[in-house]
Amino acid sequence: MDFKKTNAEQSIVTRDIRRFDGSTGNIYEAVSIMSKRANQISSEIKEELSGKLQEFSSHTDNLEEVFENREQIEISKHYEKLPKPTLISIQEFLEEKVYYRNPSKEVK
Repeated sequence: MDFKKTNAEQSIVTRDIRRFDGSTGNIYEAVSIMSKRANQISSEIKEELSGKLQEFSSHTDNLEEVFENREQIEISKHYEKLPKPTLISIQEFLEEKVYYRNPSKEVK
């Protein structure tokens, strides 16, 4: 997923908790779903960032290192500007973009 194109808030906002339990019927289940999704998003972002920064890793010192450090800083700043994974997961949950299931509630 492209997290750069999300319309999630950049900062924390006060939310009406009654909006969260609509699809699950249970606020704790909704929070658990959002928490698990936030962990997924966090690991995806971390993996993507590590991959991009890995391109700059070198084991020798050279004169181009200053230029490479600037590129690394720009990439890091870009990822710092993204909304936090929890805010992205909340937005996805509210927009019903998160797939979840509860095996204990499924009819056998």
